[in-house]
Amino acid sequence: MANRWLLIETFGGQGHEEPTVIGIGRTPKRMVPIASVLGRGRYFDDVRALVARVAGSGQPVRALSLDGRRQLIGHPLACFSGHVHGVYAWTGDPGEQPPPRDLAGAWYFNLTTDKIGGSDDLLDLYGVAPENRRKQRLTAEAFARLLPNADEASALAMLVKAQPGTEHQATWSVRRDDGELRAVNLACRVVAETREDGGTEVVLRGITHDIGPADSTPSAPRTMMLAQQVIAAERSRGKHRAIMNLRTLTLIRWIDDPLPGIAWQNDAPHQPAIHPGDLPLARRMSDQLATSEQSQGLLRVRSAAGEWMTVAVTARLMLLDQHTTAALVTVSACDGSCG
Repeated sequence: MANRWLLIETFGGQGHEEPTVIGIGRTPKRMVPIASVLGRGRYFDDVRALVARVAGSGQPVRALSLDGRRQLIGHPLACFSGHVHGVYAWTGDPGEQPPPRDLAGAWYFNLTTDKIGGSDDLLDLYGVAPENRRKQRLTAEAFARLLPNADEASALAMLVKAQPGTEHQATWSVRRDDGELRAVNLACRVVAETREDGGTEVVLRGITHDIGPADSTPSAPRTMMLAQQVIAAERSRGKHRAIMNLRTLTLIRWIDDPLPGIAWQNDAPHQPAIHPGDLPLARRMSDQLATSEQSQGLLRVRSAAGEWMTVAVTARLMLLDQHTTAALVTVSACDGSCG
């Protein structure tokens, strides 16, 4: 470990009961077993016990190894709900001071309810002011900070498929609220969880780990790749493009700026929605993409003021991976000329 913190995920999920290492200091690791980092030497069992204790209690732990020759320190990474997503672990000589820990935060996407949340550590990483902190958001809001990435399609496909056991780990660039660009190691896994009422929810649990400035971190993606330059060049005034989940008819992310006046954030006074009377048309438009190049229609959606606003929608099928599709939708407000 060379006096560096180990960042260990504890996402869990069927077949993933054993925690894995996702970072050593600022160096990302691809969910490797703890034994591959420490070996099965004298302190392997001590570190495993430390991780289990921190994950079980949700509290920091400071202890000595069984032989009394090493001190062990563990810090939890937990969402506001208390679910521990990971543990920072360090070992050193008794009396030795550990190095500073890099910022890292826990987050989840509830793929059943389309609600997401994070930890105060995550909001510290993003530089979010105290007055702007919220407990829950919607999926599309998370992508407002993430810059385009070559791995983005696979990440979006994971959200759409919602298949327990699916994992994603990659370096992304994020824009903090103060405008600074940071490179982060993002690791996550989809897990199926049982609710108190006995029902099942599918949740994507993850950790975001700050690994340095985006412009000086070699693994950080370029700020704008060619595909994104093409997308930017095709912008059209008054038209706003977004990616939608064809199965749930929910917004995954905006490609352009959001359509002015539309409700799309979770903390808005009025929740995003398609008018109940237009849901059958929206589903037909989704189904039509199985056999047609595109579908079009007028839909009433909730406005930020709580009223229903009519928008013109054009949807085209887009391939996220070999087996997963979504809809690229273009929306524009109707000013009386639609119909």
